[in-house]
Amino acid sequence: MNSKKIYFASDLHLGLPTFTKSRERESLFVKWLDAIRTDAAEIFLLGDIFDYWYEYRRVIPKGFTRFLGKIAEITDSGIPVHFFTGNHDVWMFDYLPKELGVSVFRKPIEREFDGKKFFIAHGDGLGPGDVGYKLMKSAFSNSVLQWLYSRIHPNFTMWLGNTWSNNSRYSKEITHTFKGEEEQITKFARIELQKNPLDYFVFGHWHSPILYPLNQQSRLILLGDWIVNNTYGVWDGNTFTLCRYGNDGTSVELDRK
Repeated sequence: MNSKKIYFASDLHLGLPTFTKSRERESLFVKWLDAIRTDAAEIFLLGDIFDYWYEYRRVIPKGFTRFLGKIAEITDSGIPVHFFTGNHDVWMFDYLPKELGVSVFRKPIEREFDGKKFFIAHGDGLGPGDVGYKLMKSAFSNSVLQWLYSRIHPNFTMWLGNTWSNNSRYSKEITHTFKGEEEQITKFARIELQKNPLDYFVFGHWHSPILYPLNQQSRLILLGDWIVNNTYGVWDGNTFTLCRYGNDGTSVELDRK
């Protein structure tokens, strides 16, 4: 077992649903970051860290100062931090890499840790079906439409984006119920396994912490969220563990493999 660990978290949704609740969640997450930095080799943040994020060339959303400052402090200390864009923060461009020193990924990646192969992504839009959502995501990623959106004053776009996000089901603290083999992401993982013997698929997006066996070797991992569950994943060089972080600063193991 390594002394250094790889940490994974997602779906913090900073900004949702109110300033006060978001600030409480931000403070707890910063406390968690402080706790894990003592033995972290790398940190992966798998999308929807912000409930709404849109960068203009010279304007970014206000707020999130404690979180952004902590990430800068961590990267300055030499610990790599990797951001994956989610469906709520898809419009992340060059501010975080330049200002915080993080790496930003817009598509899934594969990494090998200690001889195990990991497939890492936010997870939205993968797998068969859900054509409507994939068309919407394609529109959000279109550079021409992004340019047109950027012509609108930030006061309006920030209000519009935050209003839309706050009408989501997550603002009501509702999480997804994982349905195993019926899930689009499970079908995607099984298709991938036919061509690539991966050990771990690690995703955010679904807000339900799950460590689901695909076969004797491979596991599908959904990290959960920090709205209801306060869950994260950790790879220690031998075992992947899902944990819950408590308000008192202690972690409880939920599942491992």
